[in-house]
Amino acid sequence: MRNARPIDSPTDPFNAVPLPESATIRRPRIEGLPAGVLPEMLADPVVEQPQAVKLPPVAQPPQPWPIAREQISEPPPPPAPVFGLARPRPAPEAATRHEGPRRRFPFTLMVAVAVLLALVYLVPAILMSGSVLPGTVVAGVDIGGLTVTQAADKIRTELKTSIERPITVDVGGERKTLQPETAGLEFNVVATIKQAQSGFPTPLEVWRSLTGSTQLQPQITVNAAQLARTIESLAQSVDRRPREGQIAYRGLRPAPTYPEDGVMLDRDAAGRLLQQAFTGSSGYVTLPTRVVQPSTTRQQVNDGMAVARRAVSAPIVLRHGTRSTTLTPAMIAGQLTFGPDGKGGFGPSFDTRGGSVEAVDRALINAAQATEDATYELVNGRLVPVRAKVGLGVDLDKLGKDVAEVVAGGGSRTIEVQLARMRPRITDAELAGMGIEEKVGEYTSTFACCLARVTNIHRMAEQLDGYVVKPNETFSVNEVIGDRTPAAGYVLAPQYAEGKVSSAVGGGVSQTATTLLNAAFRGGFEIVEQHPFDLYMPPYPPGLDTMLTGELDLRWRNDSDYGVLIKTDVSETSVTVSLWSTARYDRVEVITSQPRDVVAFDREVGTGTGCEPVDGQQGFTVDVVRVLHADGKEVGRDTKQTTQYRPRSQVTCPSTE
Repeated sequence: MRNARPIDSPTDPFNAVPLPESATIRRPRIEGLPAGVLPEMLADPVVEQPQAVKLPPVAQPPQPWPIAREQISEPPPPPAPVFGLARPRPAPEAATRHEGPRRRFPFTLMVAVAVLLALVYLVPAILMSGSVLPGTVVAGVDIGGLTVTQAADKIRTELKTSIERPITVDVGGERKTLQPETAGLEFNVVATIKQAQSGFPTPLEVWRSLTGSTQLQPQITVNAAQLARTIESLAQSVDRRPREGQIAYRGLRPAPTYPEDGVMLDRDAAGRLLQQAFTGSSGYVTLPTRVVQPSTTRQQVNDGMAVARRAVSAPIVLRHGTRSTTLTPAMIAGQLTFGPDGKGGFGPSFDTRGGSVEAVDRALINAAQATEDATYELVNGRLVPVRAKVGLGVDLDKLGKDVAEVVAGGGSRTIEVQLARMRPRITDAELAGMGIEEKVGEYTSTFACCLARVTNIHRMAEQLDGYVVKPNETFSVNEVIGDRTPAAGYVLAPQYAEGKVSSAVGGGVSQTATTLLNAAFRGGFEIVEQHPFDLYMPPYPPGLDTMLTGELDLRWRNDSDYGVLIKTDVSETSVTVSLWSTARYDRVEVITSQPRDVVAFDREVGTGTGCEPVDGQQGFTVDVVRVLHADGKEVGRDTKQTTQYRPRSQVTCPSTE
C-alpha cells in the first residue's frame, strides 16, 4: 500500500475505545512507560464476584519415558526469566575447574592410608617370617622368635624335669606311682611345635603377636596297647565285679547267694585323665570308679528258692523205648543251679557235662551200641591200644534243657530221652600222637579186707581205669566219676565228713582219691584242688591225703605236652594207681618233715548198744615239699605245704558180758 504511512500506536489503548457515559472512569494519566507496558498493568485489579463454574477434571501430568540416567545426560533447565531477562548459564569449563580438587582429595587420602597400613603389616611380617611367632608359649616356655630347631631344643631342655616326672595316681584311696614311658605316654616335641606358625604370617597373626600371646597345647604320643595294660593293672586293686544272684545246693538243701553291686574302674576316663596329668602341672590324678549293678535281683532269688526246693523233692524218670532210669534228688542237686538266664531273668540250669550221666548212658543204651574212647590196655606190662568206637549216647544238650524245663514248670517229672550218634572224646589218631610211652607216677595204698567200703574202692578204680587226660586238661574226679549212687554200682559204707563218721552210699572212695593224688604228685603234675582230712588217717601219707564228697573234689592238671593214661589195679587189701606218659623228670623227691606241735588225744567211754571202739590219734603239724630233678640237677621246687591235724579221741566201749 503505497499511500500508507505508519500509524503510531496509541499511548493508552483505552483512549481509542469510547467509554460509556454512565460508567465514566477517570484514570490518572501515566506517561513515559516503556514499550510493551500498558497502564492497565499498573492499575488496581477489578474484583469480580466469582461465579460457580464447573471446571473439567485436572489432567494427569505427563510422565517422562523411563530412560537410564547413565544413558542420557541432559543439562539442567535454564532458570526462569525475571522481568523477561534470562540468567546466564555458567560455562561447563568453569564448573569443572571448581569441583575437580574436591574429588581428587579423598582418593589421595585413601591411597596414603592403604600404603601406610601395608607398611604397618609388611614390615613386622617380614621380620617375623621364618621363625616362631613372638608370644608363642608351650607349658610356660616362651619360644617366640626362635627357629623350629631352636624351639625344639629349648622345650626339651626346660621341660626335661616335667617330661620325666612320674605321675601319682589315686585308685580307690590307694596311691601308686607311674612312670610315663611305662604307661605308654611320651611328650611329642615335633607335633607340639607344628602347631606354631613359622612361615609368612597373616595380618591377623601379626596383630596377635604384637598385642597378645599364643598358648600351644603340649602334644603327646600314646601307645594305646601299653596304656590299656597299665590301666588294667591299676584296675586289679579296685575292681569288684557285681555278684549275681545264685542258688546252689548243700546236700539237698538249696542255699541262696544274693546279688551285690560291683565297683569297676572307669577305663575310658582313666585313659583321658592319665594323659591330662602327664601334661598338667601337678602330676597327680584321681581315677574315677563306677558302680556296676548285677542283672539279677534279690526278689528273683527269693522266688527261685521255692522252685529249688521243689526240684529235689522227687526223682526225675528218664525213658528211652523200653529202658528207663532215674535222676535221684542227690543227682539233681549235684548238677542243678539257679542263676541269670542272659535275658534279664532268673532260672534253673542243669549241667550234663559231669560224670553222673554215665550211669544214664549205661541204663538206657545197650553196651554194644555205646560210644567208646580210644585207650590202652596193659598186657604183660606192655601198652596195647584199644580202638575207639562211634556209637550211641544220650543227647546231653537236649537232656539238660529238658531237665531245666521240668524243674521250672513243675509238671510231669518224666522225660523221653533222645539218643544221638556220639563222636569219641579220644580218637585213635589223637591217642597215637599223645606220646604215652612209659610209667611216670605210681602209688599203692592198703586197707582191711572184706568191708563194704572195699566195694566202693574197687568200683571207683574201675571207672578211672583207662581214662586219658589230654595235655593241659584239668582232671576232676567228681566230673569224671559223677555221683556215687546204687545205680552206678556203689553201696552204703562208713564215710568220714565234717568231723564225724556216718554211713553214706560210696563211703570209702576217699582212699581211691588219695591214691590217685599221690600218683599225680609223684608224677610231677600240678595239684589244683586237695582237701586233707582234719584227723590223720593211717596209712595215708601225712599231708598227702584228701577227702572226696559231693562238695569236696580232687583236681589235678596235666601241665605237660603229652597225654596221661590212668591205669588202676585192685586186690582185696590194696589199690594201685599208675600214670603213663612221657617222663619229664629223672626223679621226683617228696620231703616230709617230722611231726611238730604234737597234741595228745583224749579218752572217752562210749555208751549205747551201737558203741564202736575208736583208736586214739595224736594231733600234729607236718610240712611237705616236692623237688623236681632233671638231667641230674634240681629244676623245680614247690612251695611248702603245711597240714595241721587235730587229735582224735580214743573211744572205749563198756563190756557187754
